[in-house]
Formats: sequence, structure tokens, C-alpha cells
Amino acid sequence: MAATSSASAAAALASLPFPACVSSSRVSASGHRGPRPFRAATIRCSSASPNLSQGAPAPAPPKPRIELEFVGPKPGADGSYPVDRAEAASGEKLLRDVMNENKIELYAAYGKVMNCGGGGSCGTCIVEILDGKELLNERTNTENRYLKKKPGSWRLACQTIVGNKENSGKVVVQRLPQWKK
Repeated sequence: MAATSSASAAAALASLPFPACVSSSRVSASGHRGPRPFRAATIRCSSASPNLSQGAPAPAPPKPRIELEFVGPKPGADGSYPVDRAEAASGEKLLRDVMNENKIELYAAYGKVMNCGGGGSCGTCIVEILDGKELLNERTNTENRYLKKKPGSWRLACQTIVGNKENSGKVVVQRLPQWKK
């Protein structure tokens, strides 16, 4: 009986679905009764990787991206405004973070010293959205409080989410907008 159960155990082990592996058993099928020395089964695996295309999920489509152009606050010697460019995954970052990561100037002299670090409590990170407003989140309550007398195109960079994880396109931002009465 012990020999039969050992043989069936070896057969069961060999039938397990190990990808790209070959199983062989060294268990004796003799009818010897009594204690038997332990004999381990060996499993050899090839270095080839199994074909995962069968039943494997398709690769995820690329995440939507938002292209950003930041227009400088003052014209250069030739009269044109300098433009910095950056790109961000849609819906994952605040405008302030994108600007800081790309070393794009956000604050005027006063704001460099007195900003709140992105907490939405100082109003020094004001930018104007020239194009692509529909690719950003709606104004927050904090923005409505700080910008209630400012044009609707003005935003706080620390409160503005770039994209919504589904949209893509281009946003043009004026850094340090000038108040026009």
C-alpha cells in the first residue's frame, strides 16, 4: 500500500502545472515494507521564461499627458516673452509642483520669501491661464476667497490640479500676471 501511495504522490507531483519545468521522481516503487530512506523528487527548470501572452492582461494604455507652456512675466530685449515648457501626467500633480520640479520661476521677490509652501494660505503663487482652462480643476474655495476680485482666468498654482486623469491637451500659463484695471 505504501508503494502505491508513493507512486501516486509522485504522479500527482508530476502533473502539477509548473511552467517550463520538468519533474522527475526518484521515489522507488518497490513493494518494500517498513521504514524507507527519504528520497527527494528533483525539479529542473529551464531558463526560458514562460509565454505569458496567453491569458495575460494587455498592457495598460499610456496615461494622458498635459503639455504646459509658461509665458514669462517680462518681455526680453527683442520684445518677445520667454516661454518655458513642461509636461505632466493628467490629474496627478498640482501646477505649483510641476513648476518647481522643472525649475520654472513661480514667485515674485516678495513671494520667494513669504510664500506658504503650497498650503493655500498666502496667495503669492498667482498665475493666469491663457489657454486650456478646461483641462484644469475648478477653482477651489481657497481660490475663490483669495481671488474674488481678480479675473476668472487667475488661479493659485498650489490649488490647481493639472488635468483630471482622463483628458490631455495643452495649457498656456502666464507667470506673475499683471493686474489691469
